[in-house]
Amino acid sequence: MGSCSGRCALIVLCTFQLVTALERQVFDFLGYQWVPILANFAHIVVIILGLFGTIQYRPRYVVVYTVWTAIWVTWNIFIICFYLEVGGLSQDSELLTFSLSQHRSWWHEHWPGCLHEEVPAAGLGDPHGQALVSGAICALEPSSVEALHSGLQILIALLGFVCGCYVVSVFTEEEDSFDFIGGFDPFPLYHVNEKPSSLLSKQAYFPTAQTPLRCQQTSTRR
Repeated sequence: MGSCSGRCALIVLCTFQLVTALERQVFDFLGYQWVPILANFAHIVVIILGLFGTIQYRPRYVVVYTVWTAIWVTWNIFIICFYLEVGGLSQDSELLTFSLSQHRSWWHEHWPGCLHEEVPAAGLGDPHGQALVSGAICALEPSSVEALHSGLQILIALLGFVCGCYVVSVFTEEEDSFDFIGGFDPFPLYHVNEKPSSLLSKQAYFPTAQTPLRCQQTSTRR
């Protein structure tokens, strides 16, 4: 019962986590944020592995997912610090774009309810031929939206870490108990299969052992 409830909780959590990761991947693509795109792609792959391991009773895949959730929490903490400009970080830098784009994020340029002042890029211009936002007045800052996205990812990852540890422990206990009764150990099956053959060999051995005695008895009678 505990295994079923833990598995179901982790499956539901991974499904919701996959949906939020795909949503974030779409907006990172639209904002040309290449480093988050790669991180989201790795995150999606690990979530799929975690789902497969949970459904197919593969604890190793669940362990990979659990370890990744800790890494994912660290990454999202960095994203929050980046957009809130904590610790000397600046969201105007090109750290998340590999210096291939001057876009900050999709939310900075298309956040609803903002008054944007668009200025065409000078010099070589934007690699994607789009105007950049030089200033915006918003009720809610787009950097706060990015921080809220990362905060949601941290919350889901922490829940996934707890559920993953629980599911791995349950799977391990079930495997140990099943090995104890000879579920995966081939020796008991081999031992059971050997019993009939050993009995046949004993039955075949006794007549051959008695034949010299009969020969001796007939010789003495003669």
